[in-house]
Formats: sequence, C-alpha cells, structure tokens
Amino acid sequence: MKIILKNVRLLNPEQKLNQNSDLLIVDGVITRIGTVAAGEAKDARVFELNNKYVVPGLFDMHVHLREPGREDEETVVTGCNSASAGGFTGLACMPNTSPAIDSAEIVSFIKEKARNHLVDVYPVGAVTMGRKGEALSPMAELSEAGVVAFSDDGCAVKNAKMLRLAFEYASMYRLPIIEHCEDESLEGGAMNEGVTSTFLGLPPMPSIAEDLVVMRDIMMAEYTGGKIHIAHISTKNSVEILRQAKKRGVNVTSEVTPHHFSLTEEALKTYDTNTKMNPPLRTRQDVEAILEGLKDGTIDAIASDHAPHSIEEKEMEFIYAPNGIVGLETELGLALSELLSKKILNMEELVEKMAINPRKILNIPVPKFAEGEIANLTIIDPEVVWTVDVKAFKSRSKNSPFDKRLLTGKALGVINRGKMFFDDKFFAI
Repeated sequence: MKIILKNVRLLNPEQKLNQNSDLLIVDGVITRIGTVAAGEAKDARVFELNNKYVVPGLFDMHVHLREPGREDEETVVTGCNSASAGGFTGLACMPNTSPAIDSAEIVSFIKEKARNHLVDVYPVGAVTMGRKGEALSPMAELSEAGVVAFSDDGCAVKNAKMLRLAFEYASMYRLPIIEHCEDESLEGGAMNEGVTSTFLGLPPMPSIAEDLVVMRDIMMAEYTGGKIHIAHISTKNSVEILRQAKKRGVNVTSEVTPHHFSLTEEALKTYDTNTKMNPPLRTRQDVEAILEGLKDGTIDAIASDHAPHSIEEKEMEFIYAPNGIVGLETELGLALSELLSKKILNMEELVEKMAINPRKILNIPVPKFAEGEIANLTIIDPEVVWTVDVKAFKSRSKNSPFDKRLLTGKALGVINRGKMFFDDKFFAI
C-alpha cells in the first residue's frame, strides 16, 4: 500500500532536518522525501497535512501496563492503543507488575503480547527479585531476554550495598538503573509536606525524601561508574543536585512528568483522588525549577508515568486511594500547551525530550527520515485546540485530573511497523 503525507514540516533534530516536504511511504518504508511525482502517486492514499509537523515517533520511557496481574486496569494491548492515540510509537514498561518483571519468561510474555501492535514495547527488568530489595534479579538473563534498563520502580533500591551491586552488574550490559527516588523511612503520606497539607489535614510527604535518594544514587553512580536515570523528578533541590552532578560528568539523566510541570499542590484542595500521586504534586517554586531544568537541559526527557487504576480504587477516601494517573493521551497536549506555547521549549527541544533522548538513554535506535528507512513517525498539529475527555480514552482506566481541560496541540496520527493510526482508526500501510 502507498500513502503520501503531503506538504508536511519534516523535523528531526538528530539529523539537523527541518524542511517542508512530501513523504511517500510504500509498504511501511519511506521511498521518497521531496516532491512526489504524479506517477509515484498513482493508487496512493493521500493525506493533505498543510505544514503539520512530522517528527520521529514519540517514545515514553515510563509506562505501567499492569499486565500481568492487573488486567482490569490495563493490558499490553490497551496500553499500546492509548500510546498510539497519544502520539507514541514506542514505550518502556515498568516492572511493578504481578509477578514482577524479574524473569526472562515475563519479558517474553510481554513482548509476545505486543508483537503485532503498532507500538514498540521494551520491558524494564526489576533490580531485585519481586522488587523486594533482598536479592538481585538475574540481570544477565533479563538482559539477554531484551530488557532496556533495570528498576524497582514504585520504590527505591532499598540499601546502598544492593544499589552498588546493581550498578556493577548493570554496567556489564551497559544498561541504566532507573530509580524512583524516595526514602522509605519518610514515605507513607498523601501529599507534599507544607502549609497546604496542614490546611487540608492530609498526612505529608516531605520533599527531602526524594532529595536524599537522588543524592545517594548519584554518588553511587559516580563511585561505581554506573549509569543512573532519575524517574519523575519533582523537587527544586533534586533538580539542582542533578545539575551539579552533570557538571561533574556523572553519567546521570532524568525525566519529568507533565503533571509535575502543569500542576501544583493547590490542585489537591478539591480532594480529587486523581490529584494523588507519588511523587506528589509540589509547590510553585518546584515547578519553576523544573521548567528551568527543562530549558537548560538539566532534565533530559518527558515521560508520563502512566499509572492506570480502576474507578473503584480511586473512589476511596483520599488517604486510602492509590497513587497515580493515566497520562499517555494527555502527555503531548500538556507539553505543547505548557512548554511550546509558553516558549519554555521550542519544537526541536520538545522532540528531543519526547522522541530522541528517551531512546538514547535506553540505547534504542532513533528513527531517521531517509529513503529506505522503515517509517516510524508522529504527525503533530501544535495549534489545534481540543478538550480532554477521559470517556474517549483508549486506556482501560480513566483516572486523570485533566478531564475537561482545554489543551492546544495534539498528535493527529502515528506510523510504525507497517501500520498507521489516524482519524481514530488502525490500518496496515
């Protein structure tokens, strides 16, 4: 099948490419960049895109697919459907499933579930067996099975000795450790500690719980020569610790979620459990530090921390409700609205943080625009205005604080693996 993406803005900062062009794709492969001749266009399906951006397929490096174990919340397929609708052609799924991703069998199971989908799925292996912090997982076996990183996500690696061993083993396979940075002796609250938590009468989670583990992990990475990636960074002190570590040459990267640069703890005044997450929403000062970290390159990537939960679980008293929100279908819209429209980042920088850097961190090849390359791309309209409707989400769960929020910019479609999602439909190309 032939398709033509007509009159697009082709953008790939990795190739230093930014040009107006047509794109001819035949059987999922790019066969022409430039003006498509009449003969080549015969029998082609044409999409007139009027200078919409075509960029390398977006990649979310922090997604919870819940399968195996909680298929009532999400499955590999429904999570991938949600990713496609949000503009993503690839994702890394975290290991806090049940059972955890701590064996080659679980890695193979997830890969098999995703085998025929448009979205590339890359499992992240657990650092320790069952994520309990007591014994290392079989890292060699997991690496051979195809994991792209190790993490005990949902909690930090429990002690320094285990963390050191994890770095030493992961370094043998040139894979990063992804850390949920939180000191477990300070965890257990329901929101950020401060005046607002006192006012609302909710148990607090101090920001230093994150800062302490960020510092520990960076020091251990520096000592061992390992590669550390800080997940969902959320405090101004953590951003500054990260900035100074990068200046020293530590092999450290980080990500931030859209909810941590779009919302503050003030959102919890509604007691909406969809504003409850870990790390919690922080202060305006923390948000400003995050925006500056995005702008100056201290923060490398944007990731959703897509965390589906059932309606029954979220409709509990605030302190008992689980942490987390779904984010794959609002991530790009929030980034375009809060970062591009407000001139925090330009389009090239946004693409770097949502398509290029996540793959580089995980040692995954970055898609290219060149004749003969398999088409792996996202079509973006940065100006379309739309309203979030959780009822229309492809995700099996609907727990989002952004329902009915007006956003500017979204993905119109994606192409990958010989498949296209456009106009709310999948089809082969």
